[in-house]
Amino acid sequence: MNNILNKYNSLINNNKQQPNQNQQPMFLQQINNPQYWINLFNTFLSNLVKIILLSIFFWLLYKFGKKIVGRVTYNLRTNATSSNRSRTIATLTQNIYFYFLAFIYIYMVLSIMGAPVGTLITGAGIFSLALGLGAQGFVSDVVTGFFILVEQQFDVGDSVSVGDISGTVAYIGLRTTQIRSADGTLNYIPNRNITIVKNLSRGNMTTVIDLQLFPRTNIKKVTQVLEQVNNNLTPHVPDLVQAPKLIGPVDVQAGLLHYQISLNTKNGAQLVVKRQFLEAYLAALQQANISMPENTLDLTQ
Repeated sequence: MNNILNKYNSLINNNKQQPNQNQQPMFLQQINNPQYWINLFNTFLSNLVKIILLSIFFWLLYKFGKKIVGRVTYNLRTNATSSNRSRTIATLTQNIYFYFLAFIYIYMVLSIMGAPVGTLITGAGIFSLALGLGAQGFVSDVVTGFFILVEQQFDVGDSVSVGDISGTVAYIGLRTTQIRSADGTLNYIPNRNITIVKNLSRGNMTTVIDLQLFPRTNIKKVTQVLEQVNNNLTPHVPDLVQAPKLIGPVDVQAGLLHYQISLNTKNGAQLVVKRQFLEAYLAALQQANISMPENTLDLTQ
């Protein structure tokens, strides 16, 4: 009786283990199923065609936008805009347009491939927030530089004064502006630090010659001599906008009389014209026997 029960139990156990030996994992079942490969190939082919068509569409869209930017830049150059500003604006606009299209393109490609775009955007948003907090100065430089270019505050070659730095603008960028001082020093100024700009190259310039005379000097004779110089020299100085204006005596300081002459010149020529007239004034006053004060160095003590 026991032998019969043992045989019966062993038979039941064999029947229970038989399905487990024949059963295969789900992954192997999918690989061995031809329909799985057919569906996978159809999905891959469909997504590939979508990505190719999408790439062609965005490529044409980028070319079209680049052409429009080029046309706008050409119009800026035609309207007497500096080539440096027009090139910078064109480059900035093209970069912004390219990155905008690239972001949308990547988003759509990931959506076609079935990637979790929402999770990726959330993670990218946190990263962008951290990056933005650390790059506030850079963003401020770029924004300020863009408005400097658009508002035409100054151009390359202009004489400007920014804070304690004065000189000629050598380069205008989106992040920094380069100003070369009179001694040759090249100053790099972040655009966010440019708050007040004195542009000395817009319109005509006025310079003043300050002659120092003795208080006992005959002012009428001095005026006659200076007027004669103006009449003779003015026709030969094309950089003068109008004839020099004799302001006359203005002050007495340290025992000397200050006699001033105002010169209105073209932009950038004020120093050259000032030297020409000052040299002529001094020569004419000496020829007219008008005494001029001299600074002497006393070494007796």
